[in-house]
Amino acid sequence: MFILFLVMWVILNGRLDREVLITGLVLAIPVYLFFCLIMKYTPKKEWKTVMHFPWLLKYIGVLLVEIIKANFAVIRLIMSSKLEPEPTLVHFKKPLRKDAHKVLLANSITLTPGTITVELDGDDYVVHALDKEFAEGIDSSVFVEMIRELEERE
Repeated sequence: MFILFLVMWVILNGRLDREVLITGLVLAIPVYLFFCLIMKYTPKKEWKTVMHFPWLLKYIGVLLVEIIKANFAVIRLIMSSKLEPEPTLVHFKKPLRKDAHKVLLANSITLTPGTITVELDGDDYVVHALDKEFAEGIDSSVFVEMIRELEERE
Protein backbone atom coordinates (compact mmCIF):
# COMPACT_ATOMS: atom_id res chain seq x y z
CA MET A 1 0.00 0.00 0.00
CA PHE A 2 2.88 2.34 0.80
CA ILE A 3 4.37 1.78 -2.64
CA LEU A 4 0.95 2.36 -4.22
CA PHE A 5 0.66 5.72 -2.45
CA LEU A 6 4.15 6.69 -3.59
CA VAL A 7 3.51 5.63 -7.19
CA MET A 8 0.22 7.54 -7.24
CA TRP A 9 2.06 10.64 -6.02
CA VAL A 10 4.61 10.35 -8.82
CA ILE A 11 1.88 9.75 -11.43
CA LEU A 12 -0.13 12.74 -10.26
CA ASN A 13 2.97 14.93 -10.43
CA GLY A 14 3.76 13.78 -13.95
CA ARG A 15 7.50 13.66 -13.44
CA LEU A 16 10.07 11.75 -11.43
CA ASP A 17 12.90 13.67 -9.83
CA ARG A 18 14.48 13.86 -6.40
CA GLU A 19 12.13 16.59 -5.11
CA VAL A 20 8.97 14.72 -6.12
CA LEU A 21 10.29 11.46 -4.69
CA ILE A 22 11.27 12.98 -1.33
CA THR A 23 7.96 14.83 -1.03
CA GLY A 24 6.14 11.62 -1.95
CA LEU A 25 7.99 9.70 0.76
CA VAL A 26 7.21 12.39 3.34
CA LEU A 27 3.50 12.28 2.42
CA ALA A 28 3.13 8.52 1.84
CA ILE A 29 4.52 7.54 5.26
CA PRO A 30 1.82 9.28 7.37
CA VAL A 31 -0.95 8.15 5.01
CA TYR A 32 0.27 4.56 5.27
CA LEU A 33 0.49 4.85 9.07
CA PHE A 34 -3.04 6.25 9.12
CA PHE A 35 -4.26 3.21 7.22
CA CYS A 36 -2.39 0.88 9.59
CA LEU A 37 -3.49 2.51 12.83
CA ILE A 38 -6.96 3.85 12.16
CA MET A 39 -8.24 1.59 9.39
CA LYS A 40 -6.75 -1.62 10.95
CA TYR A 41 -4.74 -2.26 7.81
CA THR A 42 -1.90 -4.79 7.97
CA PRO A 43 0.73 -5.94 5.49
CA LYS A 44 -0.77 -9.44 5.92
CA LYS A 45 -4.05 -8.15 4.45
CA GLU A 46 -2.14 -6.60 1.60
CA TRP A 47 -0.37 -9.88 0.81
CA LYS A 48 -3.72 -11.69 0.90
CA THR A 49 -5.10 -9.20 -1.61
CA VAL A 50 -2.09 -9.61 -3.87
CA MET A 51 -2.53 -13.39 -3.79
CA HIS A 52 -6.17 -13.01 -4.96
CA PHE A 53 -5.25 -10.68 -7.82
CA PRO A 54 -5.38 -13.41 -10.54
CA TRP A 55 -8.85 -14.42 -9.32
CA LEU A 56 -9.93 -10.77 -9.39
CA LEU A 57 -8.76 -10.36 -12.99
CA LYS A 58 -10.67 -13.50 -13.97
CA TYR A 59 -13.78 -12.24 -12.16
CA ILE A 60 -13.62 -8.87 -13.91
CA GLY A 61 -13.28 -10.66 -17.26
CA VAL A 62 -16.31 -12.86 -16.55
CA LEU A 63 -18.27 -9.82 -15.36
CA LEU A 64 -17.49 -7.93 -18.57
CA VAL A 65 -18.56 -10.90 -20.72
CA GLU A 66 -21.83 -11.22 -18.76
CA ILE A 67 -22.48 -7.47 -19.09
CA ILE A 68 -21.99 -7.66 -22.86
CA LYS A 69 -24.26 -10.71 -23.18
CA ALA A 70 -26.94 -9.06 -21.04
CA ASN A 71 -26.71 -5.86 -23.10
CA PHE A 72 -27.52 -7.81 -26.27
CA ALA A 73 -30.41 -9.57 -24.51
CA VAL A 74 -31.86 -6.25 -23.34
CA ILE A 75 -31.43 -4.72 -26.80
CA ARG A 76 -33.19 -7.73 -28.35
CA LEU A 77 -36.05 -7.36 -25.85
CA ILE A 78 -36.42 -3.64 -26.45
CA MET A 79 -36.12 -3.72 -30.23
CA SER A 80 -38.44 -6.68 -30.79
CA SER A 81 -42.06 -5.88 -31.47
CA LYS A 82 -43.04 -9.50 -30.71
CA LEU A 83 -41.35 -9.83 -27.32
CA GLU A 84 -43.16 -8.29 -24.39
CA PRO A 85 -41.12 -7.76 -21.20
CA GLU A 86 -42.42 -9.58 -18.13
CA PRO A 87 -40.79 -7.88 -15.12
CA THR A 88 -40.40 -10.08 -12.09
CA LEU A 89 -38.98 -10.09 -8.58
CA VAL A 90 -36.80 -13.03 -7.61
CA HIS A 91 -36.14 -14.01 -4.01
CA PHE A 92 -33.25 -16.33 -3.27
CA LYS A 93 -30.86 -17.21 -0.48
CA LYS A 94 -27.09 -17.57 -0.87
CA PRO A 95 -25.17 -18.30 2.32
CA LEU A 96 -21.85 -16.60 1.64
CA ARG A 97 -19.51 -16.23 4.60
CA LYS A 98 -18.25 -12.67 4.27
CA ASP A 99 -20.31 -9.52 3.92
CA ALA A 100 -17.90 -8.28 1.26
CA HIS A 101 -18.66 -11.36 -0.85
CA LYS A 102 -22.40 -10.84 -0.43
CA VAL A 103 -22.06 -7.24 -1.58
CA LEU A 104 -19.84 -8.32 -4.48
CA LEU A 105 -22.57 -10.69 -5.67
CA ALA A 106 -25.28 -8.04 -5.26
CA ASN A 107 -23.25 -5.45 -7.17
CA SER A 108 -22.38 -7.92 -9.93
CA ILE A 109 -26.08 -8.63 -10.43
CA THR A 110 -26.85 -4.91 -10.47
CA LEU A 111 -24.07 -4.15 -12.97
CA THR A 112 -25.54 -6.70 -15.37
CA PRO A 113 -28.16 -4.97 -17.56
CA GLY A 114 -31.73 -6.15 -17.06
CA THR A 115 -31.30 -7.00 -13.37
CA ILE A 116 -30.95 -4.97 -10.22
CA THR A 117 -30.50 -6.09 -6.64
CA VAL A 118 -33.34 -4.44 -4.75
CA GLU A 119 -32.55 -5.78 -1.31
CA LEU A 120 -29.82 -7.69 0.47
CA ASP A 121 -30.68 -8.76 3.99
CA GLY A 122 -28.26 -11.26 5.49
CA ASP A 123 -28.25 -14.16 3.05
CA ASP A 124 -31.53 -13.15 1.36
CA TYR A 125 -31.45 -11.40 -2.00
CA VAL A 126 -34.31 -9.72 -3.81
CA VAL A 127 -33.58 -9.05 -7.47
CA HIS A 128 -35.77 -7.23 -9.98
CA ALA A 129 -35.43 -8.61 -13.49
CA LEU A 130 -36.65 -6.81 -16.59
CA ASP A 131 -37.90 -10.13 -17.95
CA LYS A 132 -38.49 -13.62 -16.56
CA GLU A 133 -35.78 -14.90 -18.90
CA PHE A 134 -33.19 -12.72 -17.13
CA ALA A 135 -34.20 -14.14 -13.75
CA GLU A 136 -33.68 -17.78 -14.72
CA GLY A 137 -30.73 -19.31 -12.91
CA ILE A 138 -29.74 -16.09 -11.19
CA ASP A 139 -29.30 -17.92 -7.88
CA SER A 140 -26.75 -20.28 -9.43
CA SER A 141 -25.02 -17.87 -11.77
CA VAL A 142 -21.34 -17.84 -12.69
CA PHE A 143 -20.86 -15.06 -10.13
CA VAL A 144 -22.03 -17.31 -7.29
CA GLU A 145 -19.73 -20.10 -8.41
CA MET A 146 -16.70 -17.83 -8.63
CA ILE A 147 -17.34 -16.25 -5.22
CA ARG A 148 -17.74 -19.73 -3.70
CA GLU A 149 -14.41 -20.65 -5.31
CA LEU A 150 -12.83 -17.62 -3.64
CA GLU A 151 -14.27 -18.61 -0.26
CA GLU A 152 -12.87 -22.11 -0.60
CA ARG A 153 -9.39 -20.68 -1.27
CA GLU A 154 -9.47 -18.50 1.85
